[in-house]
Amino acid sequence: MSADELKARALRHVARREHSREELRRKLAPHGEPDAVEAVLDRLAELELLSDTRFAEAFVRGRAERFGRRRIAHELAQRGVDADAIDDALQTELGDDELQRALALWRRKFDAAPADPKEWARQARFLTARGFSADVVRKVLKERFDESA
Repeated sequence: MSADELKARALRHVARREHSREELRRKLAPHGEPDAVEAVLDRLAELELLSDTRFAEAFVRGRAERFGRRRIAHELAQRGVDADAIDDALQTELGDDELQRALALWRRKFDAAPADPKEWARQARFLTARGFSADVVRKVLKERFDESA
């Protein structure tokens, strides 16, 4: 694939949505030589069409209602965003409202306090799988049942 075709392919990807540098690299790798792919990525970054910071902020905004801080950070890391950009995006977009977001999600899904340990565990698993910490889960569910029950 020629350099112009590779650049056109990259621009089509970037025009649809924000991409991290690593994500776009993976998409372009099968279509060009590694040096040509890096040159296209460098040019897009130079033109400010490709930004890991901007990607991370958009990604966090899109996932904030449904997922906790841990899960969002993990997904960003999988997409090749560096730890500093992840921390900055999480702080900028989420702030310190983890408990309020978890409570809103819990209300949309359940809106009823767990009646027994089995239901408490089910609700706790749901919130934990969404990336909320154990402390936040306990605060949302407001009581602890015996783990052995």
